[in-house]
Amino acid sequence: MAALGERLRIARLRRKLTSVLFAERMGVSRDTLYRLERGDPGISLGTYLRALRVLGLDQDLDLLAKDDVLGRRLQDERLGSPRRGGGGDHGPR
Repeated sequence: MAALGERLRIARLRRKLTSVLFAERMGVSRDTLYRLERGDPGISLGTYLRALRVLGLDQDLDLLAKDDVLGRRLQDERLGSPRRGGGGDHGPR
């Protein structure tokens, strides 16, 4: 969360948005923005999403877990080779 908060802070600064203006556009207090930029885990996911939207980065969410290499490997291992023994259908159960 700290890394995400820092990235959001940097993105805000690159856009030359003051904390006051950014918080206003997000609809949160400056204190909430301060906590968000520090990665406070008590800040709701919705608030992080609003920050991304205000910064124009909400499309980046489409990239989240897009190429799930580990997940595909685990799925492939579960599919694996057909089971031995017993006859009948060896497809997924």
